[in-house]
Amino acid sequence: MTETTPSLETLAVNTIRFLAVDAVQKANSGHPGLPLGAAPMAYTLWTRYLRHNPRNPKWANRDRFVLSAGHGSMLLYALLHLTGYDLSLEEIKNFRQWGSQTPGHPEAHLTQGVETTTGPLGQGFANAVGMAIAEAFLAATFNRPDFPIVDHYTYVLAGDGDLMEGVSAEAASLAGHLKLGKLIVLYDDNKVMLSNDTAAAFTEDVPARFAAYGWQTLSVADGNDTAAIAQAIEAATADQTRPSLIAVRTVIGYGSPNKQGTHKAHGEPLGEEEVRLTKQALGWTASEPFTIPGEALEHFREALEHGAHFEAEWNALFTAWAAQYPDLAQLWEQAHAEALPNGWDADIPIYGADTKPMATRDANGAALNAIAKHLPTMIGGDADLSSSTKTLINGSPLFSGTDRTARNLQFGVREHAMGAAVNGMALHGGIRKPYTATFMTFSDYMRPAIRLAAIMEIAPIFIFTHDSIGVGEDGPTHQPIEHLAALRVIPHLTVIRPADANETSAAWRVAMLNKLPTVLVFTRQKLPVYAPEGVREGVERGAYIKAEAVGGAPEVILIASGSEVSLIMAAHKALNEAGIRARAVSMPSFELFEAQDAAYQEAVLPSAITARVAIEAGVPFGWHRYVGAAGKIIALERFGASAPQEVIFKELGLTAEAVITAARAALGKA
Repeated sequence: MTETTPSLETLAVNTIRFLAVDAVQKANSGHPGLPLGAAPMAYTLWTRYLRHNPRNPKWANRDRFVLSAGHGSMLLYALLHLTGYDLSLEEIKNFRQWGSQTPGHPEAHLTQGVETTTGPLGQGFANAVGMAIAEAFLAATFNRPDFPIVDHYTYVLAGDGDLMEGVSAEAASLAGHLKLGKLIVLYDDNKVMLSNDTAAAFTEDVPARFAAYGWQTLSVADGNDTAAIAQAIEAATADQTRPSLIAVRTVIGYGSPNKQGTHKAHGEPLGEEEVRLTKQALGWTASEPFTIPGEALEHFREALEHGAHFEAEWNALFTAWAAQYPDLAQLWEQAHAEALPNGWDADIPIYGADTKPMATRDANGAALNAIAKHLPTMIGGDADLSSSTKTLINGSPLFSGTDRTARNLQFGVREHAMGAAVNGMALHGGIRKPYTATFMTFSDYMRPAIRLAAIMEIAPIFIFTHDSIGVGEDGPTHQPIEHLAALRVIPHLTVIRPADANETSAAWRVAMLNKLPTVLVFTRQKLPVYAPEGVREGVERGAYIKAEAVGGAPEVILIASGSEVSLIMAAHKALNEAGIRARAVSMPSFELFEAQDAAYQEAVLPSAITARVAIEAGVPFGWHRYVGAAGKIIALERFGASAPQEVIFKELGLTAEAVITAARAALGKA
């Protein structure tokens, strides 16, 4: 790298600052304070330490950079443009505008070089923990002496707000426990929140907290001191037994005569006059906005040459490694390929109709293990519930600070961090597929991470067991009532609630092939197992005819998901024996059914048949579209209770008898 003079370094740092400031001012919207204050640390990291290739943003062994403080997005966009990523100056000028690649907060699926979608504070921090887990696992799996095929750092720029959020505390505790030494967090310690100084709400000793988590903690007293920042980064990279927090004392809105160091610099444009004064204060002489001095651009664009060298060097190493370890190379290609390998689903169980009743959580464990044995880089874990969720990969110990090849992750009771970390694992690449597991009621703790997975259109698998009032004696705190409906309303999220063991096997096939995130919902209680014929295709289509009417066209349709399918099957039998032609429809997934063409939907739910009954052990929200104005919904308008599950179902009216009564009423035969 060309040696930089103090004047060139200052020019380069100010180029970052004023690209950000000008973009925010032009948009009349955004956050200028963080880029003004944090530009020196970002400059130091990106020009001296970050190993990346702007011409190949998906190079497998690149360092990851996560802007957890996503409101400071223009800092990242400025860096991407200046170092040569495919992000034009026109896109910078279109910051926060319709259709631009520079939205208000970074979006991974939209902008080259953005590793993860951030903005909800703390999420990026926890994503980075997942990325560091993935790096450690893949390194242990693929590296061999003299062949560090996987060898990169995960860097985070986080603010005060990130470190106030509970998800970052969960994630930091986990990272320290797992000794993720290649995770480095640059903490933009500017002492200012959106509406006040941090002293109004946040007076703890942050480095002491992180030291207690097992982190190395370092401090830089002056956020403009790039030499001190560089020294701290070098100390962080030197200690690979602990993650590192570098607290960099910055001034928010640095250089703004009337706003620096105050919350007024946080979340609104400086104003044209204040922009002028800030440029004057920092010695920026360009009269036009969006000016990029040629000397500064040439300096930043050295990243193209360096990045090409980094990747070429790695490619040569990879070629030699692949020649010496062809089996590992084949596994690498499989782990990073778009498609799953042949035979990945060959051992997923199919159950005969004579199978004894079993909980779908048990069938879930069988399907997971049948798949995992064909996918050596499939890893996941649970929130201290593996004995209940049945999600351990057989034959593998727990991933730990000393065993990086293990495939079972123990996240502890940290559901929010678990969801966000698994998103980070999915974003990292090489993990096929990462999954989480906990009780359904705790999906509330994970919802922000699940929502972000859907926004990013990545494909982790979120497993939830203990799915309803069927939890029984644990009572209403552990009985999810509104959770299915709440998850079903998230766009780009596929929710599947299987009715039995065969539907569970089919649901796992869908989840593994899905390009979007999948939620799998399983029972604690045992359920009847039905014949496997037609189940796989039926689940793939979201709903299918489970049992047809006897003696002619149906006159009433019974619909259910999950455990309640057994209730409509019992009602179907009784109604047909009584001469009422009833069709039973299993609907494990609203989203998959809505993706079918109109002809298939009409075949399953003929519009001419308006007598319909839906039953589900949750709130009725969402079922009205399937039963119509003339139909009936048997659901819950209250929380559950503590009692044996069969008693709760009976007392709350979720029975086959209730379905029969509702069907007769819908037909006017009550």
